[in-house]
Amino acid sequence: MKPPLRVGVAGYGVVGRRRRQVVDANPLMKTVAVSDITFADAPLEDSAVYVESSWERLLDHELDVLIVSLPNHIAPDATIAGLEHGLHVFCEKPPGRSVADIRRVRAVEQAHPGQRLKYGFNHRYHDSVIETKRIIESGRYGRVINVRGVYGKSSIIPFSGGWRSERTVAGGGILLDQGIHMLDMIRYFCGDFDEVQSFVSNGYWKHDVEDNAYALMRSRHGVVAMIHSTATQWRHTFRLEVTLEEALLELTGILSGSKSYGEERLTVVPRKDGSAVGAHEETTTQYLDDHSWKDEIEEFADVLLTGAPVLHGTSYDAERVMELVFRIYHADSRWREAYDIPDPRVP
Repeated sequence: MKPPLRVGVAGYGVVGRRRRQVVDANPLMKTVAVSDITFADAPLEDSAVYVESSWERLLDHELDVLIVSLPNHIAPDATIAGLEHGLHVFCEKPPGRSVADIRRVRAVEQAHPGQRLKYGFNHRYHDSVIETKRIIESGRYGRVINVRGVYGKSSIIPFSGGWRSERTVAGGGILLDQGIHMLDMIRYFCGDFDEVQSFVSNGYWKHDVEDNAYALMRSRHGVVAMIHSTATQWRHTFRLEVTLEEALLELTGILSGSKSYGEERLTVVPRKDGSAVGAHEETTTQYLDDHSWKDEIEEFADVLLTGAPVLHGTSYDAERVMELVFRIYHADSRWREAYDIPDPRVP
């Protein structure tokens, strides 16, 4: 395989267009075809690429890579079709509507070992997250004791349409759509969790998917994590606190396209012995540039051209974080019974 890698983008909404931008800014890749269902009514006028109204038609073109940016109920089938067609696939999160979806994809992936599959857990590429991981792994401040996170916005209906509020299409609400990023980061920092307790509700927006999820988790090593994933946060918020034996790491804000989550900062607060008087010697770093989308695609291109393994956003990562999402759903008995949520740990 030689550059430029020929890329098809399935789904040309906000995220699909942004993926195309970073692909075309990379000299190792080039978008050759895009698809979106809306093109059937309003064709895209773009002489630089082939334009299709269905993702299936993308497979008629000579591609090396398929980027899947489709609704959750379609993403697994498109990912599988890409792999079976001999393409490398980059799929946005979540990998589908259920744990069964990602397990189905992984079975096909294992049958096509020459193809690479990567999922878009974009937050791992933010500088504050990278630095937090580096500090934890350095051991400078000891082991992780606990983690607390809040990730919220004021609705679960995106600018591009309302499918994320429909269970038959999305499979879940704010936790599956947005909170999955924070759960992925918590797993990245702490590993997996053995115990999960939760409250899940849709009491405000009244959709058949959740608008709030509150979870308490504990690992076999005694690390406790708490997360609140919410669509009733009237000021968009991202906050993740990691308490180590000798310091507190505070991640606040996350750079995004909407710029609505505030400035991205990492504050390191060393542990202070003694009384509450006096001052902490804390340091705060502000990150001004979001190059996470670029770095994520660059890493994938490097994987494809060198034959290296996928490092972040593997199908294993996707399956484990999907299991955690659905364990949170299942742990609330009322939610489990209302929506017939199976235990994801049972094959």
